Amino acid sequence: MPDDVVIAQTTIDDETKAGELAGGAVEGRLAACAHIDGPFTAVYRWKGDLIRDKEWRISYKTTRERLPALAEWVKAAHSYEVPQWIVLAVDGGSEEFLSWVVQESAPNA
Repeated sequence: MPDDVVIAQTTIDDETKAGELAGGAVEGRLAACAHIDGPFTAVYRWKGDLIRDKEWRISYKTTRERLPALAEWVKAAHSYEVPQWIVLAVDGGSEEFLSWVVQESAPNA
């Protein structure tokens, strides 16, 4: 069961949009839940400039099976030209929680 669950993350510079990205994915059963962290300061280089922005991180709990659909949805809904998209493997955890993630991420549950 732990091999089926992943945490996917993106960031965005608007708290309202972070809520929309989190809520839309859960409503669409692309993820069982999503956490929003922030605001925090992101420092990065973009098109030759050093940027410092306030951002919020959205962490989705989902399954490997639902990951491609979630990635596609986030990319379409995101306002960034190149949104952050990273996936973290879940290595263990509560069997009850992991089962819940699998159940709630299923498209026809």
